[in-house]
Amino acid sequence: MDNATRSERTRAAVIQAALTVIARDGAGKLTLDAIARESGISKGGVMHQFRTKQAVLEALLDHQVAHSDQRTQAHLTKIDPASGEANLQAQIAVLREVSTDPTSVAYALVGAMAEDPHLLSIIRAAGEPKLQALKDEAQDGNMRDMALLRWVAARGLAIPALMGMCPLTQGERDRLFDLLQDGARWKGCKAAG
Repeated sequence: MDNATRSERTRAAVIQAALTVIARDGAGKLTLDAIARESGISKGGVMHQFRTKQAVLEALLDHQVAHSDQRTQAHLTKIDPASGEANLQAQIAVLREVSTDPTSVAYALVGAMAEDPHLLSIIRAAGEPKLQALKDEAQDGNMRDMALLRWVAARGLAIPALMGMCPLTQGERDRLFDLLQDGARWKGCKAAG
């Protein structure tokens, strides 16, 4: 095995070990020593890939963003581009999945971002192209406003569910996601103003 492949495998093992530590013990217990113990890689090997805990957290967020992008692409392959809202439909579908499968890893990553607001910039930067895609596919200003409203509403359903704070039942969230994904119900709606 060449050095690049070995390095990529080590990096992936460190990320998986960090996810395991966060899920099991919480973000506060994530240390380079804990990652080394969990992964079976020496602390020096971990530090060769990631010099600091901050670097690990940034890699974890990049990993989560990439995972979300893969899910979005998988949904896009199933949606007719002629619908005029394929990106919106795909993003709402991913948010729906996230809301039904909250994990302690995602919750802990939110906690890590609260500890270090710089990490939020990674999430914001990853969201900018998605938001632009929604705006680009809208046919006019009103459709753009309605798409943004639906997208923000889906995020508003997903984030509290992810954090275990949503007062709605799963059935209520499902009905609301169904409504948000039903493009026909939104045709002809006018944004105020």
